[in-house]
Amino acid sequence: MTTIFFATDIHGSDICWNKFLNAGKFYGAQVLILGGDMTGKAVVPVVEQGAGKYNVTLLEQQFSLHGPDELAEMVKKIRSRGYYPYLTNPDELVELGRDPDKVNKIFLQQVLKVVEEWMAIAARKLEGTGMRVYVAPGNDDQFEVDDLLRQSQVVTLAEGEVIEVAAGHEMIASGWSNPTPWNTHREQPEDQLALRYQAMISRLKNPQSAIYNIHVPPYASNLDEAPELDEQLRPKYAGNALIPVGSTALRAAIEEHQPLLSLHGHIHEGRGHARIGRTLCINPGSMYEQGVLQGALVTLGRDKVEQFVLTQG
Repeated sequence: MTTIFFATDIHGSDICWNKFLNAGKFYGAQVLILGGDMTGKAVVPVVEQGAGKYNVTLLEQQFSLHGPDELAEMVKKIRSRGYYPYLTNPDELVELGRDPDKVNKIFLQQVLKVVEEWMAIAARKLEGTGMRVYVAPGNDDQFEVDDLLRQSQVVTLAEGEVIEVAAGHEMIASGWSNPTPWNTHREQPEDQLALRYQAMISRLKNPQSAIYNIHVPPYASNLDEAPELDEQLRPKYAGNALIPVGSTALRAAIEEHQPLLSLHGHIHEGRGHARIGRTLCINPGSMYEQGVLQGALVTLGRDKVEQFVLTQG
């Protein structure tokens, strides 16, 4: 039997990345799978005021820092919540407010810097352990991230691949999603997603023993319910009106081919499991901003899922 630990949507949180790397030893898993959206969403300016003082606004709270110790603690706090601290000054901050392209460039630089650091941490922690780690960047992850993953000696870029992760169990993986209101990096219409999935499924030796690691959940699976938005992208009815936003192409593929296991993320509040025919579908959810790693621990037998449990810690 093989035990897999699956997590997703850690969005740049240093704490969650380290917990993910530690999960194999902690839970007794032989395989670690990260299901997409590994990078953060925003840069947080740390504005130098002179004389060892800094101002920071984090999650609409303003902080005044004094000295290197308070600065270091704030940088750690920002990184733990999945944001990227950027040391700047009042003059540059005004300039950045006038130049969105420069902001985007800084953001990408910070993203890649942290991913490179994460690959180094993975190498230190896992090299020589035999632990297998697979990552498929999600719709929020820039394409430049893929090159850094390819260079890693301990992390495997799984996007678009067919990989045997356990004896008799192959995995297909993709972080692409159906269109979202935010026009993120890896989005496609459903007909193109169907072709993307079929290109991998057609290479499987035994589709019914396969694992799908697909970032977006299947449509109307109860793992894909998100607040309905108005034209200004604000939640309707205070977020209490939920609608399915998953992929119809993925649901059709699962219904037709009936893989053993299907692992998903994308919808942070979609934590749970569901059955589509014989296929067990899991979305462990995400609480990355709180530094909490939600996951799924799955034990695979020869031709069935022996057991699974949703984890949090």
